[in-house]
Formats: sequence, structure tokens, C-alpha cells
Amino acid sequence: MQSVGIYEAKTRFSALIELVEQGEEVRITRHGKEVVRMLPVRRKPVITDEQIARELEQIQALQRSIRPATAADEAAPLRQTGRSVA
Repeated sequence: MQSVGIYEAKTRFSALIELVEQGEEVRITRHGKEVVRMLPVRRKPVITDEQIARELEQIQALQRSIRPATAADEAAPLRQTGRSVA
């Protein structure tokens, strides 16, 4: 991370943009206080392909472990809802 004042940023703008393109974070300050933060548009992914594959496998394992409900399982309680036993 690089921190520069506004005047320096104005005079070195192209060089600062090149730093950002290379993945560097640049902060621009006014009177010592940060007013601008320049970040690269494309950052490294937060999650790796291996993590995605592991998560998908866990989801698939969970889906395999769930017994699908049959129409009879769902319909019987609904038929009884609101009926009085006489």
C-alpha cells in the first residue's frame, strides 16, 4: 500500500495508476487524512476452485441424504388441517 498527498498524486497520476494495475493499493491524502483509496478492479478470488469444489460436494452429499417426500406424505396432514373430529 502506498500513501501520497493530493499534489503528489496529481503530478504522478499515471505512475500511480500503473501501480494499481499491478495490484497495489494507493491511498491519497489531504492534510494527512485519507480521502481516496484506489484499488485494482480485478482482485484475486476470495475463494479458490478447490474450496468451491469441496462446498459443492458437501451440498450434493446433503441432497443425497434427504429423502424425497411423496405426495401422500404431504397431502395427509394438509387434509386434516382445520377439520374437527366429530
